[in-house]
Amino acid sequence: MKKENIKYVIGVDGGGTKTIAALADLRGRILSQSKSGSSNPRNIGIKRAVLNITKAVNPLFKRKGIIVSTVITLPAIEEEYQDKKKDILKLLRIQRKISKIFKGKIKINSDQLAAFRAGTDEKDGIILIAGTGCVAHGWRGRKEAKASGWGWLADRGSAFWVGQRVFQAVLKDLDKRGEKTLLTRLVFQELKTKNINDFLKKIYSRNPTTIIPRISIVCDKAIQKGDKIAKKIMIEAGKEVALDAKTIIYELNFQKTKFTLVLAGSMFKTKTFLETVKKNISKSIPKAKFIRLKKGPVTGAVKLALEQVNINF
Repeated sequence: MKKENIKYVIGVDGGGTKTIAALADLRGRILSQSKSGSSNPRNIGIKRAVLNITKAVNPLFKRKGIIVSTVITLPAIEEEYQDKKKDILKLLRIQRKISKIFKGKIKINSDQLAAFRAGTDEKDGIILIAGTGCVAHGWRGRKEAKASGWGWLADRGSAFWVGQRVFQAVLKDLDKRGEKTLLTRLVFQELKTKNINDFLKKIYSRNPTTIIPRISIVCDKAIQKGDKIAKKIMIEAGKEVALDAKTIIYELNFQKTKFTLVLAGSMFKTKTFLETVKKNISKSIPKAKFIRLKKGPVTGAVKLALEQVNINF
């Protein structure tokens, strides 16, 4: 078969900090990937999201062939941007660099579904995401339910939420309104600041959705050094995210049966957070089967792209 006639699919995983696009063959093997900035319409708007999707997809065309299916998964697309899918597709259609994707089937879907399908081949179960934001989303037959995922002002237990608590703890320490904490020194090191004024400039002069989650990483470092304030913040975060999951477990009536619960997102890299989430779910729902997502969510977008042309694994 000529290279020009080889068929491929594209999966795109859009996120709050980055967008990853993958080209795969019809066996589901990922052949190449490319990355760009955020494509979360909630944070940067539709136009900028489309530009970053275009930047991520364009390099995939170095390999000659036919794109038979593309699935683009985005945050907030099943919430306030649900009625904007046609607008996003319209803007994508005028991006000449990626016009080839419109020769095949194309669909915009939820990043939550992509993350779930990246962790399992099952159609029923729950995805629990804890990264910049957090959300629990589940499917059982024709029923679907979601908790949290309302953005950085509301997602308790997310990296943004933890970063905000770290920020507050540091200022309480500096003001002598609260306990001394290693977080202060570690945050200053992370942001390369020497005093409170430099610190505040870095925090307030940047996009809060990028700078605040970044300082959440310091919380884990402080826990490893025995900091009680940091551990308290992280345990509280784990309890909040576990509550999201339990809400959906009960809503979909999974509590008395075996089901898959996929854990995805950077927060689960922290041992204290992971253990707290598992403990708070397992003590009342012992049949939950936890799966840590090891593959990138883009593999779930690829699976959805294959299913769009009736190829299942």
